Amino acid sequence: MIACIKELMQHETAGDPMTGLKWTHRTTAKIAGQLQALGIKVSDRTVAKLLKQMDYSLRVNHKKLSRVCPEDRDAQFACIAELRERCAAEGLPLISVDTKKKELVGPFKNNGATWERQPQMT
Repeated sequence: MIACIKELMQHETAGDPMTGLKWTHRTTAKIAGQLQALGIKVSDRTVAKLLKQMDYSLRVNHKKLSRVCPEDRDAQFACIAELRERCAAEGLPLISVDTKKKELVGPFKNNGATWERQPQMT
């Protein structure tokens, strides 16, 4: 059964080449569902135990809120607004591309979890 799990996770496995940690983006329930579709009766808890035997440990997504506001944020938006107005006045097309760092703006909930080889120390 472990060979079937490895094959199912082949394209869903991620990892850190520096530490050797690896995990899958699939949940244990999804893996169990795929095994059941192959005719293997297994529960998600059994899949979790098998992942543990394969030297994976549960990795949970942690959301962190940014508490620092860049000092030049208002200046950046003022510059962009000025450029937009100037281009619009000249009849030039406006293209909006978001290339700045993504920041969390609220306490978003993410129940996702992944498995990795070693536990994370917090």
